Amino acid sequence: MKSLCALAIGLSILGSGASLAQSVEPVDEGAIARIRDEGINRSQVMETAFWLTDRYGPRLNGSPEHEEAGEWVMERLRSWGVENLRKERFTSGRGWSLVSFHATMVEPRVMPLIGMPRAWTPGTTATVTADVVRPVINGAADAEAYRGQLRGRIVLTQPARQVRMLEYGDGFVVRYDDEGGRWRREALTPPVPADPATAPAPAPASASSPAVIPPPAFSLMQFYKDEGVAALFDYGAPSDMATGGSNLSWRHQRPDGGTLFVQSGASPYDDPLEGLPRITLAVEHYNRMVRLVERGVPVRVELNVGVRFHEESLSQPNGFNVIGEIRGTDKAEEIVLIGAHLDSWHGATGATDNASGVSVMMEVLRILRATGLRPRRTVRIALWGNEEGGVEGSGAYAAAHLGTTAQPKAELGTMAAYFNMDNGTGPIRGVWMQQNDRVAPIFQAWARPLTDLGVNLFSPRSVPATDHVPFDRLGVPAFQFVQERYEYTSRTHHSTMDFYDRLQPDDLKRNAVISAAFVWQAANREQPLPRREEVLP
Repeated sequence: MKSLCALAIGLSILGSGASLAQSVEPVDEGAIARIRDEGINRSQVMETAFWLTDRYGPRLNGSPEHEEAGEWVMERLRSWGVENLRKERFTSGRGWSLVSFHATMVEPRVMPLIGMPRAWTPGTTATVTADVVRPVINGAADAEAYRGQLRGRIVLTQPARQVRMLEYGDGFVVRYDDEGGRWRREALTPPVPADPATAPAPAPASASSPAVIPPPAFSLMQFYKDEGVAALFDYGAPSDMATGGSNLSWRHQRPDGGTLFVQSGASPYDDPLEGLPRITLAVEHYNRMVRLVERGVPVRVELNVGVRFHEESLSQPNGFNVIGEIRGTDKAEEIVLIGAHLDSWHGATGATDNASGVSVMMEVLRILRATGLRPRRTVRIALWGNEEGGVEGSGAYAAAHLGTTAQPKAELGTMAAYFNMDNGTGPIRGVWMQQNDRVAPIFQAWARPLTDLGVNLFSPRSVPATDHVPFDRLGVPAFQFVQERYEYTSRTHHSTMDFYDRLQPDDLKRNAVISAAFVWQAANREQPLPRREEVLP
């Protein structure tokens, strides 16, 4: 009897073990070894990054430079055997290119100015030499004091800003394990949901009193335009501190010292004739002029800004996404989508934002083709346009291919996963899981063969502001990789120093290997990745 009981218990344990074994996420370690060998020993990621930055950067959305980069990307992918390559276009407004620029203070002393024109602002009609002034205008009443005094002058639009030692914030070069793992712990902590009880109550509607139409708001820009101002100078953000990104509490100090953080000064949809030349200067140069003007010392600047606008048409919109794919085998109708945004700002060559991400995702497809690995699902790449303008390219793709939650298109049901790369040159540490705890054990299993590469941070948090968001909103299992920030926020993100030299070759090689391993697993597991419970049908 005792023996029979023991046998029964043994069989029960074996049965439980077999059931447990069946539930363990399978990992194709043989394929991952081949991916690692190809991606580390025969990488082309830095060669791709060279062409995207030094030759084809910057890549401002809607510009001829962006178009050329898109053509080069397609040819590069085609040479690796990627199929069905195309540009899918969407409306994004006028393009803009910088043709020429120089600015020099010529009085009271000569000083070449470090500066960069803001995108989508007009140029000067020729080289101008103009007095520099610093009007203090906080409203229409202040403006009256300057009426008739600003024609042909260059306006300093901000007060002087303090330039501080680089010893503020949470570090200039930042890693998740700094301060005893402070940022790792925060990343692993689920965010506290907002309390509806603390939300401000909406203002009560008044049906008894007629609506009061407020007077037109004073437009300082229009005042400057009407007064015939020659150009506007600024130094960018009013503080040297910036939020570190990924919805964490870290704050990073930016360096000044000639590094500019410059984006747009107008909309791609604005009439160029209604604007003024706007130039962001190094704060040290800007401050010198403010101090001189405030002490009554005449300041004059020689300025030339040459720009070119590029109209779009209904038949040829300026926005585009580059799309291509490796066709799957028995699950070819299901799609694992990978992406990174191709566009950049114009101040440098868009190396860490986001040639790094584009190069890595392109390298994923090269690795799959070079190793001869054939995914079961179709692996599709999308190199997005106009992410910098508000994730427009990925949003346009999601609308055209997937529809909406209320009116979904058939392709939405075929989307097995989306992986995005857009946080600079730092190594991948894991995945932001977008509050989808169902994928945690799957990703942790996939990471085990990659632990020596440091893949060990799977955050429950959602992160905003890049190209996975339109897919996440539709319920697609869509993810951004967790990357070390390094000096991304402090030095290179949207700056005039975002050049190839800031890329970290070994980290990008590893990122391509890790991304390819995750893509391979997603393309070959029996079921698509699970979706968040609240978006399940």
